[in-house]
Amino acid sequence: MILPIVAYGADILRTTCKDITPEYPQLDKLIEDMWETMYASNGVGLAAPQINKDIRLFVMDSKQIFENQEEDEKGKYPDEPGIKQVFINAHIKELNGEEWAYNEGCLSIPKIREDIMRNETVTIAYVDENFVPYTKTFNGITARIILHEYDHIDGKLFIDYLKPLKKKLLRGKLEDIKKGKVRADYKMIFPK
Repeated sequence: MILPIVAYGADILRTTCKDITPEYPQLDKLIEDMWETMYASNGVGLAAPQINKDIRLFVMDSKQIFENQEEDEKGKYPDEPGIKQVFINAHIKELNGEEWAYNEGCLSIPKIREDIMRNETVTIAYVDENFVPYTKTFNGITARIILHEYDHIDGKLFIDYLKPLKKKLLRGKLEDIKKGKVRADYKMIFPK
């Protein structure tokens, strides 16, 4: 089932989410719905707060970026061909490498894209959908998507990384999103 995406301005997007157990109600269905929602919205990642759940869960698929890249982009990123993964109870262990810029957007903040600086690599501890534990290091585009989605479960948004002047310039657009004046190609829930 395709779920509505929570829009910028909603309190849930500023919530530090909590770990869950394998007994979390209808977890398999929730994950299935998140994949369906992410793909229907043309996203490469989706975090639980974006569908109004305050739990440490996100899904991401960096394979899509590599499948759709231009010929001259092939081989540019070390994580090619990408991964498709569920992350539950994720906690960052280490950030490494140089910070690099990449143009990011967010399903909860439609029609706004900005260059954001993030570390090249992230080491993260998490469990998968079967609650098998992992501690893995990711890099490139995959690391970037993980860090973007991880921010969501920590109550942060990509716009938090912008310089004050840039944020000020975006204030009107962000207010329009909050008020429901900006439409996306997918169903959204706007703050009351």
